[in-house]
Amino acid sequence: MYLKGQHVLSVKDFSLELINELFDVANAMRPYATREKVTRVLEGAILGNMFFEPSTRTRVSFGCAFNLLGGEVRETTGLSSSALAKGESLYDTAQVLSGYSDIICMRHPDAGSAAEFAIGSRVPVINGGDGPNEHPTQALLDLFTIKHELQAQHKTMDDLCLTMLGDLKHGRTVHSLCQLLALYSNLKIQLVSPQALAMPTEYIDMLTNAGHQVYISDKLDDGLPSANIIYQTRIQEERFATQEEANRYRGYFRLNKQVYSEHCQPKAVIMHPLPRDSRNDANELDNDLNLEPGLAIFRQTDNGILVRMALFACILGVEDQLSKYERPVNWFKGLTR
Repeated sequence: MYLKGQHVLSVKDFSLELINELFDVANAMRPYATREKVTRVLEGAILGNMFFEPSTRTRVSFGCAFNLLGGEVRETTGLSSSALAKGESLYDTAQVLSGYSDIICMRHPDAGSAAEFAIGSRVPVINGGDGPNEHPTQALLDLFTIKHELQAQHKTMDDLCLTMLGDLKHGRTVHSLCQLLALYSNLKIQLVSPQALAMPTEYIDMLTNAGHQVYISDKLDDGLPSANIIYQTRIQEERFATQEEANRYRGYFRLNKQVYSEHCQPKAVIMHPLPRDSRNDANELDNDLNLEPGLAIFRQTDNGILVRMALFACILGVEDQLSKYERPVNWFKGLTR
């Protein structure tokens, strides 16, 4: 596979053919991710999990995915706890840490930082999010989820009517997802946001140039009735100049059981890159939706493990050796009720 020994810095690195190959490997990871079987195909390999910007799901997901393949994880969290706080360059940091690792996942608050880090690295680097720029693995797991949710309804990507909702200006997850969707043709995509938080023109142009039907609105009701997938994003308050400015939009669009029942299709799927803001003044995705079958946010996070396991396996060239190093699980899994 093309990914062997390669960096993954941008969704621009992916063709539709490569995505389909990667997703085939991700599907093969399911028995290991659900702990039906154990594989130790990466035993002895080390992941450097370098997160210089706060993260919970992405950092733990990368670490868990690597552990499930038998590898070990070493972590750095936060700029203040790293040598970068002492003035060390990304190049020097990459040179050193790549000597300790077989592959590195890196998150940093500055756009372009992952590519800069990769220049100094002696091992493959995966971009775990570089500021407001990109989050390629999130986009891949989002697309993987969209395809599986449609498949569960006996539909394909040709049937997709996707509404992206919320902070589309600052949301790197939707920016990266737009670039993957541009690989397809004739999709229906609705962009719903406050006017000040609208999707940047470059991504709108990308979608329209791909031949998609793109609708833009600042009214919540416009984007819900026809959508079979709703992708909501939180207000990216860390990207605003001031907290006061961010607070202006908190809670602007809220999805709850009543809105879902009145305005959405009965089987409409709700996605969110997480974390969802559950504070009372925001409550963007209400807890009263937790038992709705259409709420896919936790299926999304489970899918993230599959996709990241597949990336590790393909980049390190072991995707065809999984069963060779597998064994049964010997511990009790789940809860005793």
